[in-house]
Amino acid sequence: MILKSNEKTKIQKTTNNIFLFYGQNRALKNELIKCLTKKDQAKIIYEEIEILNKPELFYDEIFSKSFFETSKLIIINRSSDKIHKIIEDLLEKNVSDVIIILDAGLLEKKSKLRKLFEKDKNLICVPFYEDNKATLLGIANNFFSKKNIKVSYQNINLLVDKSKGDRKNLENELEKIEIFLTYKKTINTEDLNRLINLRNPHGFDELADQFLAKNKLQLLKILNENILSDEDNISIIRTLLYKTKRLKTILENLKFNKNIDEIVSSYKPPIFWKDKDIIKQQIKKNSLDQIKILVKKINNLELLLKKNSMLPGKLLSNFILEQSN
Repeated sequence: MILKSNEKTKIQKTTNNIFLFYGQNRALKNELIKCLTKKDQAKIIYEEIEILNKPELFYDEIFSKSFFETSKLIIINRSSDKIHKIIEDLLEKNVSDVIIILDAGLLEKKSKLRKLFEKDKNLICVPFYEDNKATLLGIANNFFSKKNIKVSYQNINLLVDKSKGDRKNLENELEKIEIFLTYKKTINTEDLNRLINLRNPHGFDELADQFLAKNKLQLLKILNENILSDEDNISIIRTLLYKTKRLKTILENLKFNKNIDEIVSSYKPPIFWKDKDIIKQQIKKNSLDQIKILVKKINNLELLLKKNSMLPGKLLSNFILEQSN
């Protein structure tokens, strides 16, 4: 069954308990998830890959009940067609006292998961389309008007364009501007360009470093807080490849010299002192053989991304999470 993202009352009152939220409007998704979350409800978040790897643990979570819990809310991030059979199984088992939300990115019309949720009356499918420019301009104009802040129409357009159709991005940047303008009443283009940084708040270098250090929690935070373009995905791949090859060279040198500090300090081009700790973590988490294989996998992934223009971001994020285990 299909419901619209603006039908909050219908979604809240429905007796159905398994939802598919797909699309890229993160802000609207979060609003609806908040509406479905009850007071004192246990909230559990999974990555799809975790469920696929160990489905028995997922089922245990769903069917186990605690004396202190009235109900559970389970969110499954990065959902795809791979979880289709598990959802069919849950429908047969008639799950109750659990709200399950599958959070997916863009899904094609031929997607098995999307077809299942659209056609089955016991399931709720909610598409989340990007806000159009007129809506975002209205949000920005309303903000500056309420705050009595003078800003040119050109700069409002710049702000909206940088938000990439996501109101949450826009709201985050408006908060930054509000703090910046505590003692000012105008903002120019230079100020705006310095404040807004929507494409890469964490930096591709940090993503690559955490990937090689296998810091999964930090990786999840970076992936969840970023909206990446196709151009960004290729840049990330090349950053991953560069840093993986650097680690490969360091590990090769360790075969002849066991002094990690000496090898890192003598590496060319020089490694900044602030990066030495993360590199030591990477050395501990990876063997030379593993890194050699990883270099090949990253090269293959770049070729795959260039061939598959439909879901490059999903391919990349899944690869990063799988390889960080």
